[in-house]
Amino acid sequence: MSLYCAVGSVQSDFSLGQLNDQLVESLAKLGPRRRVLAVPPDQTRAHSQAGALTHAAWKHYGENLQAVLPALGTHTAMQPAQLRGMFGDVPQELFRVHNWRTDIETVGEVPAEFIREQSEGKLNFAWPAQVNRLIAHGGFDLILSVGQVVPHEVIGMANYNKNILVGTGGREGINRSHYLGAVYGMERIMGRAENPVRAVLNYASDHFLRHLPIVYVLTVVGRRADGELAVRGLFIGDDVECFHRAAELSLKVNFELVEQPIRRAVVYLDPHEFHSTWLGNKAVYRTRMALADAGELIVLAPAVREFGEDKTIDGLIRKYGYHGTPATLAAVDGNADLANELSAAAHLIHGSSEGRFKITWCPGHLSKGEVEGVGFAYGELEEMMKRYDPAKLSHGWNTVDGEEIFFIANPGLGLWAHRSRLETTNTAEMPASAIRR
Repeated sequence: MSLYCAVGSVQSDFSLGQLNDQLVESLAKLGPRRRVLAVPPDQTRAHSQAGALTHAAWKHYGENLQAVLPALGTHTAMQPAQLRGMFGDVPQELFRVHNWRTDIETVGEVPAEFIREQSEGKLNFAWPAQVNRLIAHGGFDLILSVGQVVPHEVIGMANYNKNILVGTGGREGINRSHYLGAVYGMERIMGRAENPVRAVLNYASDHFLRHLPIVYVLTVVGRRADGELAVRGLFIGDDVECFHRAAELSLKVNFELVEQPIRRAVVYLDPHEFHSTWLGNKAVYRTRMALADAGELIVLAPAVREFGEDKTIDGLIRKYGYHGTPATLAAVDGNADLANELSAAAHLIHGSSEGRFKITWCPGHLSKGEVEGVGFAYGELEEMMKRYDPAKLSHGWNTVDGEEIFFIANPGLGLWAHRSRLETTNTAEMPASAIRR
């Protein structure tokens, strides 16, 4: 087990050239490779710099990089323009499309006893470790798993083996891992590198993936004072130490403690990245621990046109709505369609405020009836964009018409919380510099 690169700090700001040099230096330590597969995220995580790193790997290996498999998870396939925008001139014939319902291989099973233990007795099923067939049977002598470590609603801290076991995973594995996280409690998981869902994935890695030549390339990305993105760290290795190093830095870079609960938060969803509430509900997940009781979250979503990226899940969201944990658990118990799609049930739990604060969605392409039909309040996008103009707001606290609001330009880049909603865990031990006044 090896750590090939571990560079970065809260103040670091790596250029693409520096990232390229660090990657090439690390790949050289591996020795020659003749058949390489790259597994980057899709365009919803373009700010990870995984596109540039995948491009650098292609330049380094040339024709020996024989395929690129974006880790779509349940997302829709990338279109040619999206591939060009993220990966530049990497030949499009190298790209493969992951189908989470059909294109998978079950490589092992985490026993039900382990799931019972991790869920504190709430769940009683085994967990199938599933990966894309190209990973299981592609005959590659190097699998480069590229991505960003950042606080995450299902897995605590994104990436590492999640990119393989969920990003290229199958229906049952995705459904059950998401449901485990939801039942255990999102607010007990977010920002924690070690948690029940990660424990299950680590079990699967240790028992079923060790024979695969996987090397993880992990970035940590934050914001400069001017609001522009900055790569703060790069970690490359083939075991959990690589992830732990990245997660430690990400907590310092991506986690903000607010000094007082937020009465009104305004979150903007970049139209190039967010087209569904399935993705856009990051606005809910990442701010919920910072919002005051009876506060309001306003989501400005100019390109959102659907609820689920998957047609089946979109239908389930429309049918059952975001009505909180008790209602969703009851719906799972009483309805086979939702019980068979547990990732949808988990998403419905994650996307609800549990009645604690108001969620107002302002989508560009969903009607008032559609939004209210799933349990959200509706706001007219044009009116809200005039009142809360993202081009005029700075990250953090702003005053708009005499009202103090907290603005977030991209919820995917962080996690926000007030100490009153944190348990006594590692996330509570934050430096004073993390507090946004």
